[in-house]
Amino acid sequence: MGNIILTGDRPTGKLHLGHYVGSLRNRVAMQEAGDYDRFFVMIADTQALTDNAHNPEKIRQSLIEVALDYLSVGLDPKKVDIFVQSQVPQLFEMTAYYMNLVTVARAERNPTVKAEIAQKGFGASIPMGFLNYPISQAADITAFKANLVPVGEDQEPMLEQAREIVRSFNATYNCEVLVEPKALIPDNKVCSRLPGIDGQAKMSKSLGNGIYLSDDPKTLHDKVFDMYTDPNHLRVSDPGRVEGNAVFTYLDAFSNDEDFAEFWPEYSNLDELKAAYQKGGVGDVKVKKLLLNVLTKELTPIWERRAELEHDIPAIYDVLAQGSARAREAAAATLDEMRTAMGINYFTDQALIGEQSKHYAE
Repeated sequence: MGNIILTGDRPTGKLHLGHYVGSLRNRVAMQEAGDYDRFFVMIADTQALTDNAHNPEKIRQSLIEVALDYLSVGLDPKKVDIFVQSQVPQLFEMTAYYMNLVTVARAERNPTVKAEIAQKGFGASIPMGFLNYPISQAADITAFKANLVPVGEDQEPMLEQAREIVRSFNATYNCEVLVEPKALIPDNKVCSRLPGIDGQAKMSKSLGNGIYLSDDPKTLHDKVFDMYTDPNHLRVSDPGRVEGNAVFTYLDAFSNDEDFAEFWPEYSNLDELKAAYQKGGVGDVKVKKLLLNVLTKELTPIWERRAELEHDIPAIYDVLAQGSARAREAAAATLDEMRTAMGINYFTDQALIGEQSKHYAE
């Protein structure tokens, strides 16, 4: 068996540049490289409901936004299967079986879940679905026998729990049905955790500090020129800090030497600009103008594709429906193997039926 890739996002709003450099751009690169047998991209609406159960309309409205973002960045439904989690019921049956293999104590120890529980302020009122979602995520991965899962470093504990479940299932039922997944973590640490425009550690939909793929040129301009820089860099002549300076972090993630030749030939590359800024004599406005040009160049093809896609929304839903049908087919095949291994394939197990017939005939 070759490589099978699974990745996805929660539909809780539009996708931003953090998603783009952290995963979307790499997904398109992997798609074009073609080093895989199957490539599944999941819109994780059921997972999003674990902490949005009382606001399902948020998920309902965000679904199409995420789909548009996927297609506009270049994900091709002819090459990858884009599907909606809730439309693949096999995932929920698998989750139920895996729940019997994981203790409550183990679920509560998951570092990623603990961090997110603290961040969301659940206190003692943790929704059971939220506590359970690493197990649900294991079902999402193993249903398609995915061996490669692109994630950030903070998601590695989720992958480890999935591997534990794979080993437990295969050992319990004396089979080799499930495949252990490997995390694909971005090499570029800047790309794996892009800060918000306010200088906060991470760009977040909930904090409202993001630049979205669907932002128009004016909105992009305003956000770039509002970005956090070095608060002590008051005059152009002042030495400036690049560490913690959001503008330079974005340039690290997006710019290349060709951008400098095109937009600011006074400098050959970002390292030269950083050195000049740290020495003093480079103003924040000029640096922000460079970043605006770089981002506009990157986003213009995405804006153009999105404008075309928005003219035929029913076609977008059709892409999701077809992708979900293919995902159901793949997940059903794995589930059949699981049921056979567990001995609960009652109606197709001819040996069992024959054995029972013989027993009651005696």
